[in-house]
Amino acid sequence: MELRDYLRLFRAHWVGMLVIVLAGVVVSFGWTLFQPKEYAADASAVVQSKPSTDVGTAVAGNTLAQSRVKTYVDLGSSRAVAERVIADLKLDSSPETLVNTITVTNPLNTLSISVTADASTPIQARDIAESWVRSMALEVNKLESGNQDKQGATFLQPIDSARLPTAPSSPNVKLALALGALVGLAIAFAYALLRHRLDRRIRSVERVERETGVAVVGTIPNEKTFTAESRLIPFDGGNSTGSQNAHLFPVAEAMRELRTNIQFLDVDNPPRVLVVSSPLPGDGKSTVASNLAVVLASNGEHVVLIDGDLRRPMVDSIFSLASGAGLTDVLSGRAEVTDVVQRVRGSSNLLVIGAGKIPPNPSEVLGSERMRDLVHSIAREAIVIIDAPPLIPVTDAAVLGHSADGVIVVASAGKTTHEMLEKALGNVQRAGARTLGIVLNRVPRRGAGAAYYGYQYHGDYFRDEPMPEETAPELINPDPVPRTAV
Repeated sequence: MELRDYLRLFRAHWVGMLVIVLAGVVVSFGWTLFQPKEYAADASAVVQSKPSTDVGTAVAGNTLAQSRVKTYVDLGSSRAVAERVIADLKLDSSPETLVNTITVTNPLNTLSISVTADASTPIQARDIAESWVRSMALEVNKLESGNQDKQGATFLQPIDSARLPTAPSSPNVKLALALGALVGLAIAFAYALLRHRLDRRIRSVERVERETGVAVVGTIPNEKTFTAESRLIPFDGGNSTGSQNAHLFPVAEAMRELRTNIQFLDVDNPPRVLVVSSPLPGDGKSTVASNLAVVLASNGEHVVLIDGDLRRPMVDSIFSLASGAGLTDVLSGRAEVTDVVQRVRGSSNLLVIGAGKIPPNPSEVLGSERMRDLVHSIAREAIVIIDAPPLIPVTDAAVLGHSADGVIVVASAGKTTHEMLEKALGNVQRAGARTLGIVLNRVPRRGAGAAYYGYQYHGDYFRDEPMPEETAPELINPDPVPRTAV
């Protein structure tokens, strides 16, 4: 993985990682609360030789003292010293246990010996450290002169009494918290990496294009104000500061970008018949198809939107059309196109054909010669957008794609998996149809996904200006619609 991949990994899972790191810190702090407190006190002494006025004797004595330091340090961890301290302080402890609480050290190139004593109370730690130094001095005398009360050629002279500790030396709360944070960070990174490896949901344009080999021609930001009854962008695209729909500007801008990308898919022969589908229901294909028709019509193109989902038709409800005669009636010969087509008020360029009555055999109806002839005849006068059923559950969209210039596959960011998308694209390919591109829908506007797709601006882009009321586009039935319009 490259550095940018790690940065994206962090942005995608930073909340979970932060929780894990904080949990590590909390656990570490909790651990310190249950640990017995220990206090450390230090006392020191220096190895000396008997004083002499003779320079040679003094130098020899100093050399002898240096040679004895290591021996005295080893003596400091002996059972004999521990027994003296126990007797001196009347401790209820064994010599072996007491020795384990003492640390005797010699700073490099010095004659000093430092004793550190650990105990459960500050006073006890201080008393043990001081008694230990005194007991070492007695043992050194016994070693050098055979009498504990008589100093030999070299002896141990206490030089610093132990100070009363003001804070426990163990547990080290700061160190524990730092280690907890460090361990938590390691676990958090492993968690994020594991989720990244196991999470097959679509989260990046680059990964979609790399794994499918199909271009992403559009990314549509998530719009929380969309409902089943209201999910159309206005014909001004929310581009006017005076529009009450100005919060839809990001969606409208994304749809305009999708429109431009589609028009440049084949400059010499732009697609005239577009099938819009998705891997599974709920990916927003009908919303994308409807809004794509709106932005194409707003650009001056003649557009006919056909509801080709003969299993769960949605175009009627999206455009508030009265359900009734539609596509199936034209294909069965019960009606003409001009009898079922409806115009969107506010645009002279957009016509809508509903699904009509639901047939028992949708795939056969959509794959018929009549459907192919109907679509091609309309395409001579207008751009045709067909809202088709999902690609994985049924074959309708793939069948339609064979008669169209290509299929646009709509996938939900953070929901559709790469396996779903690849299966949907495979169904299109097996039907002999062409995939024009992939549209990532419901892209988050904030967080990691926003960084991936570039929607870090928000819908209140124009809300600094006053917004007078404006009615949404209204739909009416043509009365009548001339055949030349189709």
